[in-house]
Amino acid sequence: MLLEVQDLKKHFPVRGGGLVRAVDGVSFAVDAGQTFALVGESGCGKTTIARLLLLLEKPTGGAIRFDGQDVLRLNRQGVQGYRRQVQAVFQDPSSSLNPRLKVRMLLAEPLLAHGFGGDRAALQHRLLELLEIVGLPPGALELYPHEFSGGQRQRIAVARALALQPKLIVLDEPTSALDVSIRAQIVNLLSDIQRSFGLAYVVIAHDLALVEHFSSAVGVMYLGAMAESGPSDAVFGAPRHPYTQALLGSAPRPDPDHQPAEGLIVGEIGSALAPPSGCRFHPRCPHAMPVCAQQAPAMLAMGGRDAGLAHLAACHLLGGGQATASAARWHEVATMP
Repeated sequence: MLLEVQDLKKHFPVRGGGLVRAVDGVSFAVDAGQTFALVGESGCGKTTIARLLLLLEKPTGGAIRFDGQDVLRLNRQGVQGYRRQVQAVFQDPSSSLNPRLKVRMLLAEPLLAHGFGGDRAALQHRLLELLEIVGLPPGALELYPHEFSGGQRQRIAVARALALQPKLIVLDEPTSALDVSIRAQIVNLLSDIQRSFGLAYVVIAHDLALVEHFSSAVGVMYLGAMAESGPSDAVFGAPRHPYTQALLGSAPRPDPDHQPAEGLIVGEIGSALAPPSGCRFHPRCPHAMPVCAQQAPAMLAMGGRDAGLAHLAACHLLGGGQATASAARWHEVATMP
């Protein structure tokens, strides 16, 4: 397994006391050539996980293993090697690209910083190669970011992430800042690059249609914890957690006759400073039982595996016949055409 995240936690201290439990015990794994997507409402901890994977934040607890190495125990040289292998494409290319640098320097900067520049001819060859991979002309090297469209700027950001030939790229909402007509082009580009180079992706996204089309596995987060995870076909085809079912039931569809489900999620998301006891979703779940407020549910296997990935869900509804029947009825309503 290329990347293994085990019981990852990130708690931020608050002035005056208390902790914001932004990420609280999340586990998942990603192998080479796979795409793992993290979905959930804003504030559930998705971007914090991305920052932890990129070592922009130090975890409070848990483990991150990459190619069999414990990332959190690496020395300075080891961290530099890890960062060569794990790159990022951020949400807004207008903010992630330095407006004062030409594309030539934007692409050359990571190569020079890690000592891979080579001689002038080798560097020029590599820069032109990167532009060709992302579908930009050679003349783009002499232009500034503001001289490109939003989709072209994101292509530059992808080229920069590929410069060091990484094994894993973290994509933080890679299409949300783009026009709808351009999003499919960027997704197709990322898919082509993945097939060509065997890259692994960790994708942070709100667009469930994108996740269903683009990912091989998905993790559904709620208030810092994983509610459900597994192969995308299993999670989207037969969601088992009420929160997952509600998300899918309320997602818009390209069908003028489709009416989004209403009333599937009630109330407001809880506070990461004082998360609800037991199941964190129970205050908003219409099927909550007394045990839901008292005991946090364990991640249970739903049966069957796809490419070695188990379908897991953390819900007390899955623990008995009556509860399972209730969950089945919930799924029927949530996926109603």
